[in-house]
Amino acid sequence: MRFPRILLAALGSALVAVATAQTPQPIPAPAAPAAAPVAIPPAPVPVGAKAWLVMDYDTGQILAGENYDQRMEPASITKVMTSYVAAAEMRAGKIKPDDMVTISERAWREGGAGTEGSFSGFPLNSQAKLSDLEKGMSIQSGNDAAIAIAEHVAGSEEAFAALMNSYAARIGMTNSHFVNAHGLSAEGHYSTAHDLALLGRALIRDFPDVYAYDSMKEFTVGTITQHNRNGLLWREGSGVDGIKTGHTSTAGFCLLASAKRGDQRFVSIVMGIDAKSDSEGFKLRETGNLNLLEWAFRFFESHTIYAANTKVAQQKVWKGTVDQVSLGVAEPLAVSVPRGRYGDLKPAMEVPNQLIAPIKAGQVIGKVRVSLDGKVLAERPLVALNEVPEAGFFGRLWDEFWMWWKS
Repeated sequence: MRFPRILLAALGSALVAVATAQTPQPIPAPAAPAAAPVAIPPAPVPVGAKAWLVMDYDTGQILAGENYDQRMEPASITKVMTSYVAAAEMRAGKIKPDDMVTISERAWREGGAGTEGSFSGFPLNSQAKLSDLEKGMSIQSGNDAAIAIAEHVAGSEEAFAALMNSYAARIGMTNSHFVNAHGLSAEGHYSTAHDLALLGRALIRDFPDVYAYDSMKEFTVGTITQHNRNGLLWREGSGVDGIKTGHTSTAGFCLLASAKRGDQRFVSIVMGIDAKSDSEGFKLRETGNLNLLEWAFRFFESHTIYAANTKVAQQKVWKGTVDQVSLGVAEPLAVSVPRGRYGDLKPAMEVPNQLIAPIKAGQVIGKVRVSLDGKVLAERPLVALNEVPEAGFFGRLWDEFWMWWKS
């Protein structure tokens, strides 16, 4: 009777290994001493805004907001999408920053000095470097520059709009549709505060060199020097380094902003402010964003929970040359939590009950998530950190028996 006891004991150990693998490593202690918990007041609601939010940059976690999934006119914040598409096409080798771009009659007539919209002042039929047009669009909010870029990238603004919608889908902008490159009012041209915040986050993450244009305070075309319309760039100590303003008579005053202080970055947006004058509109959209960013920096703290390529959990593997695989995250998992609540975070993960070799390093195995008060704050795929080759015939046969016994 000794053999069955040994068999049952070994089976029990295998079952324990499978069961405990469902729990990730405990959340590590913070690098710095934990802050004392504080009572967090409600976020400051931007005066006059029809939609607004403030988002953690690292995770895309919305800390506060109202009406942020409501479709609205994005006005010139549209140009952030134009910047993203041009940068992506440049990375793909389709265009180059020193390409000479012609200012077509359409770009000049629909986006130039003869219109009511903002413009950079590139003369009709003149040529300018693509990088200069990007600066004119980002800093001066030039509609002429946006149209010229669209025509250079895709042949026409209509074809470029199709590219905009394709890239928007990749970013996760599920409630947006673009029909032009500049943001002047047009039927079927819309986005949301949530989608635009995701767009700003994607531009910062994917194309930091292009995002750097948004922090430039002025740009000169010919004899005309224009200042960046984002007045928050001049606010000492704010950490604001972008992103884009917008205004039309129907969209109201809008501003998509981002600020970084130390290791923390937040993205904020206010949309749809109806003001009596330009000066009032500028003030309300800047104050609204600045208050949201200050609130986020004051009452939230950012932590990297799991570093990239470090063990989060270990999982039993069947039919392999080794019987364990280490699981981790390919990208760091970070969260923003209310000040003093780090110790209340709860990790959990989803992995298959049975993993069968072969397993390749980097293979997605499941997912890990971190929650606070039952709400998921961040989630990442779990990947295999080591390779597990398939065992030989007898090794596979032995594990087949154990798997049958367990079932």
